[in-house]
Amino acid sequence: MNSSSLEALAKEADKCRKCRLADTRHSVVFGEGNPEAGLMVIGEAPGADEDASGRPFIGRSGQLLTKILQAVEFSRDEVFIANIVKCRPPENRNPLQDEIACCTPWLEKQLEIIRPKVILLLGKVAANTILVNQTALGTMRGKVLEWKGTDCFVTYHPAALLRNPNWKRGCREDVQLMRRHYDNLMKKSRA
Repeated sequence: MNSSSLEALAKEADKCRKCRLADTRHSVVFGEGNPEAGLMVIGEAPGADEDASGRPFIGRSGQLLTKILQAVEFSRDEVFIANIVKCRPPENRNPLQDEIACCTPWLEKQLEIIRPKVILLLGKVAANTILVNQTALGTMRGKVLEWKGTDCFVTYHPAALLRNPNWKRGCREDVQLMRRHYDNLMKKSRA
């Protein structure tokens, strides 16, 4: 059920021309992974590699994300990975507020279909967009936050970790906290 609903939504998103990002994109990077995922990972926007392939997080940041997930015993196949905006902003700039507003309905529909138990937000843009705030990243890390009844965790975007390797320890702590919380939720749902 979720798989066919996501596929239909992806086909609809492929036709989107709601904002200026459609003029420069090669691909709509809708997202990929398990449509029944208990964990959904949300980043900021596709980069050049992602725009060329149509797949999220496949460049250097994606390779690091895969390692981060594996460190807490998640494979890419068992999670769903998406971005706040589905098209690459020119020059890899941050997405603008009107672009985010145009893409938000796509992401909200993805979240409604997948209904993850936990959301991992990568970076300030993803966190501020989903949590509807302007809070500093450091203030949001290390705690359970909430979006419409779903528990959220915030950590550094992998691209930021590539530029600032000294933040990797903090990221590791964030995802370990997220994993412990996820495991506890799964135990409760089975009980």
